[in-house]
Amino acid sequence: MSAKIHATAIIDKNAELDSSVEVGPFSIIGPNVKIDAGTRIAGHVTISDHTIIGKNNQIFQYSSLGEAPQDKKYKGEPTLLEIGDNNTIREFCTFNRGTVQDKGTTKIGNDNWIMAYVHLAHDCVIGNHTIFANNASLAGHVDVHDYAILGGFTLIHQFCKIGSHVITAVGSVVFKDIPPYVTAAGYDAKPHGINAEGLKRRGYSPEAILEIKRAYKTVYRNGLTLEEAKLELAEKQKNCQEIGLLLDFLNTSTRGIVR
Repeated sequence: MSAKIHATAIIDKNAELDSSVEVGPFSIIGPNVKIDAGTRIAGHVTISDHTIIGKNNQIFQYSSLGEAPQDKKYKGEPTLLEIGDNNTIREFCTFNRGTVQDKGTTKIGNDNWIMAYVHLAHDCVIGNHTIFANNASLAGHVDVHDYAILGGFTLIHQFCKIGSHVITAVGSVVFKDIPPYVTAAGYDAKPHGINAEGLKRRGYSPEAILEIKRAYKTVYRNGLTLEEAKLELAEKQKNCQEIGLLLDFLNTSTRGIVR
């Protein structure tokens, strides 16, 4: 083992850690865990079996990663937690493995900023460049797409999808899908315009942001049915490719969208 592993850490003989991995005091690494180069694990972290962690992650103290899913149907099957590269995972986070009733894998992408006390339940899929503020929690089978931001204490119901560039307010409770670009708030969450400031920061042009605002009005303000709105968005997409992200999401939503 690397000299960067604290003497009080417990590492299972079947765990695979790159020689550059750092493990702090009293952390426990279980069997069938793989951790790639440059990842740093603070003290008092527990990483359970069948967890794969990529490069250059920073995992703060008291987190529990890869524990069995909180699902009464779970019977000990060898499911997975996969974490990509360059993620920050702050104190007291809990990420569970998947279940065989779904994908069998809970998956976190790259470059995510996940603050304290965040819970990711079984079979969730997190994209890249997301931000989860303190105490945000996902029930099982939730998808969160790239660049989404969940405000503190946001709660997402199982099987919901959160689109790219979405932002939720503090204390939002989400029971349906939130389309890309939308700002949502409340219990239960309602749409409140688009995340224009976030789009500016990510390099969207003023023209594209204007067209996205018009697309939002098509869905939410013009009194159209969702099917009628989708037909209009298909026409708008011809002049603004960014509308395609919204249209694709609406075409694949199964729970219905926040209204």
